[in-house]
Amino acid sequence: MTYSAASQVAARQIEFFDNRKVLVAGELSDTFPIELTRVAQSVTVFTTNYGSYLNLAKHPALTAVFGASFEQEADIDMVLLYWPKAKAEAEYLLAMLMAKFGPGTEICIVGENRSGVRSAEKLFADYGSLTKYDSARRCSFYWGRCDNAPAEFTISDWFRSYPIKVANTELTIRSLPGVFSHGELDLGSKLLLETLPSLSGRVLDFGCGAGVIGAVMKANNPDIELTLCDISALAIASAEETFRANQLEANFRPTDVFANIDGAFDYLISNPPFHAGLKTFYAATEDFIAQSPAYLTDAGQLLIVANSFLQYPPLIEASLGECNTVAKNNKFCIYAAKK
Repeated sequence: MTYSAASQVAARQIEFFDNRKVLVAGELSDTFPIELTRVAQSVTVFTTNYGSYLNLAKHPALTAVFGASFEQEADIDMVLLYWPKAKAEAEYLLAMLMAKFGPGTEICIVGENRSGVRSAEKLFADYGSLTKYDSARRCSFYWGRCDNAPAEFTISDWFRSYPIKVANTELTIRSLPGVFSHGELDLGSKLLLETLPSLSGRVLDFGCGAGVIGAVMKANNPDIELTLCDISALAIASAEETFRANQLEANFRPTDVFANIDGAFDYLISNPPFHAGLKTFYAATEDFIAQSPAYLTDAGQLLIVANSFLQYPPLIEASLGECNTVAKNNKFCIYAAKK
């Protein structure tokens, strides 16, 4: 097994986890927690990534928990936090986990330097001291302990609200830290929404983020049967909150591509992700396009927005046949294809 650079550095400090009851959280991208089960008394993984959850939940030696916040009862004395790329998400995770487990809980933090992990000491200062113990592979590893009583954590305090006006619709968007387009309307989504035709039947918003595209589609097409899906629990929670704020209804599904999606749709609509953490990552969108025929009705249509430099038309043509560019500007293109 090839571990990420952050996990390789954590493995160099494996003695920190000897006989400990460890909770792993944050920007985890591999199966290093399985390695931890060989030395730790117990290992629990809390992840907001549904793909990671599916991958780790298969292993009986550890407990995997998926969600936007950690609600389960657990006996934990050590947290291993993989530092996320968004500073606000790091603050969110620290506030939640320290409030959950409280004073006396030790913490190890590891992350790539370019992710901003060097700010960990400052962000942890309200809870206790943090000391750097290792630096290698452009990553840093810290150890500390929660010595001060943390403030109570309430997830509703962490939503950011912002208004949008697009496609003749005004809505309020609610989003948690770490969610795509947190606090602002993405220009690609704006172009897509201004391009969409009238919709009917079953519609899937793939990679829904905070629910911007889905909420506008539902507001403008109230009779559609809409499902929003995303790999991120933070995104799903944000989309649900956006729909509550605007008195809209839909179905919400955590998924890894189509892993938790049933049936065929009249429209598959997406502003698909091409980043995972700090890395450019096309696999999810490539799989989405390749598998889309199996999730489209006979006359179903795929509509996506993408940065102009991304070579999606050949993939769409290989999967569905003709790919049409129905709108574009100097940065984005809207591609459409019918089954």
